[in-house]
Amino acid sequence: MEFYEKAIRYELSQKFYFEAAHTLDRKIDSEGSRRIHGHTYHAEVFVRGVPDDKSGMVIDLGKLRSEIDLIRDLLDHRFLDDVPGLGVATLESLCAFIYRNLSRALPNISKVRVERPASGDRCDLTLD
Repeated sequence: MEFYEKAIRYELSQKFYFEAAHTLDRKIDSEGSRRIHGHTYHAEVFVRGVPDDKSGMVIDLGKLRSEIDLIRDLLDHRFLDDVPGLGVATLESLCAFIYRNLSRALPNISKVRVERPASGDRCDLTLD
């Protein structure tokens, strides 16, 4: 039996970061959240699959990086409250936004992670 036929799947990921500002209307820590403030966000996109017979790759990492660059441009040094299609600028909505904007070009996305390391916050959007 061929190595790749044993129900083995690979998961590749690519990390990126972006700097952005937003406001957030919330009940806890509301004073600082309602004012414009910014974060350094770290994101990671995971792609799962079986390597192609010819290339030996699940995905060409150059393609993955170029698609991520398009999304990063939509978020980096932006006021997230004004980003079309994002909605309320939460970690959850950032995960969903990244997934929605990459899923056509990268249909084998298995997970999107967004975190703010400085505050220890992280969100994973996981697809089965």
